[in-house]
Amino acid sequence: MTVHFIGAGPGAADLITVRGRDLLARCPVCLYAGSIVPPELLAWCPDDARLIDTAPLDLDAIEAEYVKADAAGLDVARLHSGDLAIWSAVAEQIRRLEARGIAYTLTPGVPAFSAAAAALGRELTVPEVAQSVVLTRLSGRASKMPSGERLEAFAATGATLAIHLAIHRLVEIVDILTPYYGADCPVAIVARATWPDERVLRGTLADIVALHGADPIERTATILVGPALASVDFRDSALYDPDYDRRFRPSVGGVGGS
Repeated sequence: MTVHFIGAGPGAADLITVRGRDLLARCPVCLYAGSIVPPELLAWCPDDARLIDTAPLDLDAIEAEYVKADAAGLDVARLHSGDLAIWSAVAEQIRRLEARGIAYTLTPGVPAFSAAAAALGRELTVPEVAQSVVLTRLSGRASKMPSGERLEAFAATGATLAIHLAIHRLVEIVDILTPYYGADCPVAIVARATWPDERVLRGTLADIVALHGADPIERTATILVGPALASVDFRDSALYDPDYDRRFRPSVGGVGGS
């Protein structure tokens, strides 16, 4: 028996990976986060699968379902939204499975920040403008941020910021970031990326609060901040530069690099 943790992706049912879909199709038990996983994904489960919405369950109750499936020798598909690598609450489940000697696998999914970038039609890293993307959040009721992971520290780098789980603190975010990025820095709020009711709000640090106030977004949103979001005057990547010597495409007169 194995518990298969599966990243469901950001929302659209066809953005689950082929591996994730195939695991769903063969597991007789599926635990899914019903509050944020689209019900269309459950269509991949076997017709007679036992479907368990974990939204009202605590960690002990979820563990009990794993123990029950283990006793019956039934594989479990554990469906989480987005990708498992960040803010998925997988770590504490894995810790309990390991303590019980229950096998598990992890299948990644499309993360929310990637879906948000696609909705904007933008690359988050642009040559000599931004080459790093910081995925972060603010301290909240669920958990505090480590002392060294302050928004100010990340802002000082000038990287593209993807701020999760913090739309309700937009005013605070703008106040923190404006001294570092400038009032004219582009900002985008993408809510429910890839869902049928996806919403995109574009602005700058100077006007995003007013724009959001006129058309509020309350939850399930990613805030993207940084000059890469609107940069058009940047140098081309060396990847396709004819004078850049590389293994698979030597430059004119070159012998091919690594």
